[in-house]
Amino acid sequence: MLLRPLLQPDAAWLDAPSARRTLRTAGVAALGLAAYGFTVGSWRSPLMGAYVAAKMPLLVACTLGCNGLLNGLFGILLGGGLGFRQSWLALLSSFALAALILGSLAPVTLFLAWNAPPPDSPGAASAHAAHLLVHTALIAFAGIAGNLHLHRLLTARAPTRAVANATLLAWLAGNGFLGAQFAWMLRPFFGTPTLKVTFLRPDPMNGDFYQAVWRALDRLTGGHALDTAGTLLLVAATAWLIARFSQPQCKRP
Repeated sequence: MLLRPLLQPDAAWLDAPSARRTLRTAGVAALGLAAYGFTVGSWRSPLMGAYVAAKMPLLVACTLGCNGLLNGLFGILLGGGLGFRQSWLALLSSFALAALILGSLAPVTLFLAWNAPPPDSPGAASAHAAHLLVHTALIAFAGIAGNLHLHRLLTARAPTRAVANATLLAWLAGNGFLGAQFAWMLRPFFGTPTLKVTFLRPDPMNGDFYQAVWRALDRLTGGHALDTAGTLLLVAATAWLIARFSQPQCKRP
């Protein structure tokens, strides 16, 4: 596989990064996000697709660039032995893997956009809500895969697994919060059918991303978003308990 050397856990690369591998990692992230971004916005219009293709790599660049200081501080203070440059490179490889997964899904999501009810149809509101939730789920899946790769990289570098876990959780909290805010500021990504196609909204600081996802879930469930969210949490907790207590216990000698 040509991209295996690019994305395999390699703690040595963090200390002595080659310009070629760094540029290739950044290029994979940009191309994968641009390809997937076009399919996200293409349901609204090809112009919207071109806008989103430019904004998704910009979103990751803003998140990594603006959160680089915080990520580096966490890497040092939590004892992971990762400085500012090492933390940035580790997170870049994680985003590159997520972007590679999303880019590979671009033909599928483009097909879904072409076959969805058009923005000027009576079912446009439901189609927009479903579009938002489907892409949120796909992005979450790619993000989980990228974070698993990041965890393996941290485990290979950190002195203990506990330090690797703490560093990963700190990075996730900071990058998740800042990334969500940048995503809201750079909207639209999906293109609301009733609004004009623009690169940015005139009120980028009004509301937040989580409110938009909740409203979409509430619309699809007919006003039962709270019941649906509670059911999903119950199912997730039950699955975790089953997995936790079904593990074989080691017998003492």
